[in-house]
Amino acid sequence: MEILKSEILRQIDKSINNSIGTFHEQILGGIEGYEVGNLSGFDIKATDDTLFADIKNKHNTMNSSAAESLFQKLARYADTYKQAKCYWVQILAKGSFNERWAADINGKDYSHSRVYKISGDQFYALLSGNATAFFDLYKALPIAIDDFLNTIGKRESHQENSALDEIRKNSEESMRSLMEQITFENYSYYLGFDKL
Repeated sequence: MEILKSEILRQIDKSINNSIGTFHEQILGGIEGYEVGNLSGFDIKATDDTLFADIKNKHNTMNSSAAESLFQKLARYADTYKQAKCYWVQILAKGSFNERWAADINGKDYSHSRVYKISGDQFYALLSGNATAFFDLYKALPIAIDDFLNTIGKRESHQENSALDEIRKNSEESMRSLMEQITFENYSYYLGFDKL
């Protein structure tokens, strides 16, 4: 029974992470001059083919074989598109960085002059031209979530004691404390987050 529970939790976590990744792809792909890959082998690309990116929600989501495969894929894009810079984007990284990706993976040295690894805050800044774009998104999310819950609540106002009513009652306080905890643990070193 424990194995089943563990697998269910793993699948839920995977679904949530996939949804978060899709969310970031849609936001970043909506910036003028960029587009979503739509199963093309990359997550985001510049419309003029000068940038290709693969987005991972967490820095630790890949094993060494996956890292090797990702590096090789990004290097192929860089070799095919001579003006392109190619990025492994880590939305939730261990620090704020934008650096060339050179590594020993599975006993082989990998490096390419136009293959980079970059933290989420730096990637948002790169694409938007706004150093605090990721922080600005972070600040806007609670407002957008509240607006969404209010919109749903108006459509479902005829239902009493709904789960949505419970969420709404507790959401403002718990959302803020949850967001503060996430921020403290994960983003204190990201661009703009020193303003909290």
